[in-house]
Amino acid sequence: MKKLILIIVLFATILSVNQANASSYSVNEQAVDQLFENAIETSMISMNANELSSVASNVSSTVMAAEKDAIVAIALDFFLGGLGIHRFYLGTETLTGLAYIFTCGGIFGIVPLVDLIVLIIDNKDISAYINNPKFFMWN
Repeated sequence: MKKLILIIVLFATILSVNQANASSYSVNEQAVDQLFENAIETSMISMNANELSSVASNVSSTVMAAEKDAIVAIALDFFLGGLGIHRFYLGTETLTGLAYIFTCGGIFGIVPLVDLIVLIIDNKDISAYINNPKFFMWN
């Protein structure tokens, strides 16, 4: 029963920290207009295959990074950290996730615990941990 209450309090705390106040956001119209004025118009037709593939890979990595949610990563690490599922979610290589399993849950659970703490502390920007090939993602 104590564990259930602790889990509920943990998730309530994480959710309350991540609540955004919409009134605190503002748009600088002048900066947006200046960006559009300075933009270079390109056409995909005039690009060669190498340029097109580099643009596609940059766009796909940006989209993948934008889709990752810190709360999902924290929950996966909390419940399935020893299996390295949170690392698979964050897009690391397969061998890194398998290393978690083969080292008895990431050096007997120490690595997923540190991962959890790091994800909780840096929950605003987890882009440094997305597609990170290192076994210790916080290095």
